[in-house]
Amino acid sequence: MSENNQRYIVSARKYRPATFQTVVGQKNLTSTLKNAISSGRLAQAYLFCGPRGVGKTSCARIFAKTINCLTPTLDGEACGQCDSCRAIDQGNSYNLIELDAASNNGVDDIRAITEQVSIPPQVGKYRVFIIDEVHMLTAAAFNAFLKTLEEPPSYVIFILATTEKHKVIPTILSRCQIYDFKRITIDDTVDHLEFVAKSEGISAERRALSVIARKADGAMRDALSIFDQVAASCQGNVSYEATIDTLNVLDYEYYFRLVDAFAKSDIPDSLLIYKEIRDKGFDSLFFIGGLASHIRDLMVAADARTLPLLEMPADTAQRFRDQATSLPLQWYYAAMKILNDCDFNYRTASNKQLLVEVTLIRLCQLLSPADPPFKGEYKNPPLQNPTVPPAPSPTQAPSAPTVSSSAVSAPVSRPAPSSSPAPAPTSVSTHQPAPATVQRPVHAPEPTRPSSKPRTFRISNSIHSETSSLELRNTPVTIESFMQAWNKFIQDNPDQYILTSAMRKSKISMNAENEFKILVEHPAQQQAFESSPKLVTFLRDFLKNDFIALKAELDTSIEVVKILPPKEFIAKAITQNPALGEFLKNIEAEIN
Repeated sequence: MSENNQRYIVSARKYRPATFQTVVGQKNLTSTLKNAISSGRLAQAYLFCGPRGVGKTSCARIFAKTINCLTPTLDGEACGQCDSCRAIDQGNSYNLIELDAASNNGVDDIRAITEQVSIPPQVGKYRVFIIDEVHMLTAAAFNAFLKTLEEPPSYVIFILATTEKHKVIPTILSRCQIYDFKRITIDDTVDHLEFVAKSEGISAERRALSVIARKADGAMRDALSIFDQVAASCQGNVSYEATIDTLNVLDYEYYFRLVDAFAKSDIPDSLLIYKEIRDKGFDSLFFIGGLASHIRDLMVAADARTLPLLEMPADTAQRFRDQATSLPLQWYYAAMKILNDCDFNYRTASNKQLLVEVTLIRLCQLLSPADPPFKGEYKNPPLQNPTVPPAPSPTQAPSAPTVSSSAVSAPVSRPAPSSSPAPAPTSVSTHQPAPATVQRPVHAPEPTRPSSKPRTFRISNSIHSETSSLELRNTPVTIESFMQAWNKFIQDNPDQYILTSAMRKSKISMNAENEFKILVEHPAQQQAFESSPKLVTFLRDFLKNDFIALKAELDTSIEVVKILPPKEFIAKAITQNPALGEFLKNIEAEIN
């Protein structure tokens, strides 16, 4: 038994590509390398970059073996039988030198490489230096390597490999031919795993291999390692159920059932499915991420043009396609937003289970919001027919509309409040009473100001949200009470230096009921009032009047003194005082 264990070689090493033809998922790149070898157009340095496990180092070794092969095949591959090929395969060739820059990243390590450059090959034509994870080299090591990399001997070729090209300095990049390796697709990974399983005499379901491929995320080395793990656990029979159990992957059947519950607005069923998932030991955050990915896949499957983005077997993709048509497209957008919020808030939530359950309830209610009296508090509108508002019940009075930020943009004159409260207005104009009843919010456009008047800013923020469904406050305000609130804001907000400074220097007058005119000296002070909604909110709360509006204007009575450059200032002074000009002329002064 121990002898068998010693002979065992993991699949990632046993099935490592030995020729360009056996490299998986990089057909265009390997064809380019073969053409360069057959035409003799070899660069002195190459940079292979891309994600981990996609074949960068394997291609570098194949490249070194091919250019040194003594009897290459007709299709440009290494024969694998000559002395040079066997030496490289066995790892004892003097023509192939490998350096792991992750652990040998200093200047001395690079100097050891540059010293070997002067030794010509004994067998074959080239000496190939492979430096893996080259981005780990220090800045000093990079600089020590520059000259040798740019002008090596004719028999030397450098191949640099990295997973993080952006960390390689530009002076290195400019000296190399750059080859970008891509992630290996799900289909290519599954096909190669089927070949490995058949070669090893292992029975494997394609669905199970698809799970392994998705888990590997485009890295063939990872896929082969995971395959070995699952094959050992399943004792040679890689089934879908055994694979998801071994890898602790949540079966997407749960996600399909959940989406069906969301489509039917079945809250109890969705909560029971979540309980099943928790009872199996899956983390709730992992579940939320998986559900978000599932809903994303459904959104992709809803359009036939984006089906290739799913990267899954055809039968599974068709199942996503079938379920995607059961929900409107807007539902997926809202659902992903809700799940993203849950993922964001999960780490700080004190009751994580409750957070997930509330998220599931919200997903169930996207198509069927809560009935009155909770409808006014529910934040997710129905997605079936959002343009038609629901009709109020005969016994229920229409709710007060929300006042927008443009709704209160002018001073208001309204009759004294009667004993019975009137509905809140949503749009008011100067010197007109508020309407008795309002069916829907109307946003009044801001009036056009004549161009002859100075530019003004009207500061009128939206009414507080808590007062939008109540009667608006309209306590009478005098200039004296307004100034009292004005000074109180200055006293309580010393940190608002720019605003309070403008408030101290401004002149205030009462234009009309609830509208106050503010004369300022400089446009910057106008801007301070316009960008400070806190002042209007404070004044309305202090004076208990939600119709207060401020209008800031430049004080045109103040003469603006223009600061002239020295030369213009002296020229103006000479014009006003000719004697000064004569004096400067007598002393032969130069005005620069």
